[in-house]
Amino acid sequence: MPKSPTKRRPLTRAALTESAWALFTEKGFHATSISDIVERAGLTRGAFYSNYRDKEELFLALYDVHTDRMLADLEKATAEPGKHPLVQLRERIAGRTPQERQWFLVSMEFTLHAARNPVVAEQLAVHEDRLTQGLTDVLTSALARGGAQPAIPAEDLARLLIALFEGLTAQQLIHGPSPRIEHLMPHLLHVLSTPADPTP
Repeated sequence: MPKSPTKRRPLTRAALTESAWALFTEKGFHATSISDIVERAGLTRGAFYSNYRDKEELFLALYDVHTDRMLADLEKATAEPGKHPLVQLRERIAGRTPQERQWFLVSMEFTLHAARNPVVAEQLAVHEDRLTQGLTDVLTSALARGGAQPAIPAEDLARLLIALFEGLTAQQLIHGPSPRIEHLMPHLLHVLSTPADPTP
C-alpha cells in the first residue's frame, strides 16, 4: 500500500536535508540551487516547496539538527562515569572533527548571507538563541556536577564559548592545528568557573 502524504513527509524532508547538506559542503550555500537539491534527492520542486518555503528555511532545519546533535553529545560526555564532568566537557568542546569544520564553513557563509538580509538575520537569531540556551543548560549542569559554578552569568559564558569556538576554528582553517589554540577553550572554561558555594 502506498504511503500517505503524512507518512511520506518525514522521508521527504530527510531526503531534502541530506541532499542539501551534501551539496552545501561540496559547493557552498550560494552556489547550490533548489534544483540541485531536488535533483540529488530524486524529488520534484513541488516536493521541496511542500516542505520548505525557501533554501534559507531548509538551512535553518539543518542548523537545528546540528544543534540537537551537538548538545546531546555534550550532555552525554559530561554524564559519562570515570572522568570529572568538567574534564569531559573541556575535552569535547576542544575537539575538532572534519564534520565540524565542514559545518563551520557552511554556517559562516550563511551567517554572512543573513548579515546582508535583515529578515534572514532575524530568523537565524532565533535559532542561535536556541543553541545558546541549550549550551547554557549543559554548562550549568556540568559545572554543578563538578562542584563548580560559572564566575559570570551562565548565558554569558555560553556566548563566549560559542564565539571563541568559531574564532578558533577559523584560525585553524587558515593556520592549521596548533596546541596553543586547542587549549584556549578549556582554559577559558577553567578561568570562568569557580567552586560552588557550600550548601548552608
